[in-house]
Amino acid sequence: MYLEIVSPEKTLFNGDIDSVLVPGADGDFQMLNNHAPIVSTLITGTIKIFGEIRDLNELPEVFSLISSKEIHLNISSGVIEMKENKVIILTD
Repeated sequence: MYLEIVSPEKTLFNGDIDSVLVPGADGDFQMLNNHAPIVSTLITGTIKIFGEIRDLNELPEVFSLISSKEIHLNISSGVIEMKENKVIILTD
């Protein structure tokens, strides 16, 4: 599935991933390939991205590298949409 994370300043991440775990308003939830369409608000917490991440050395400093297959991004709020195996996260 394809993930794009956008802040008001720039696109923080875009690429193919295996899954993403996000801090939803009603609790953390994970999305995998072929997840049902969803729109949700996000709260303060950590976005956890899993998969073969290309260009690890080119990630913005706001990401924490956990392993070659996991990166984290701390957020204070946001919105997420998944549709047709494309996830878009708008965050501050």
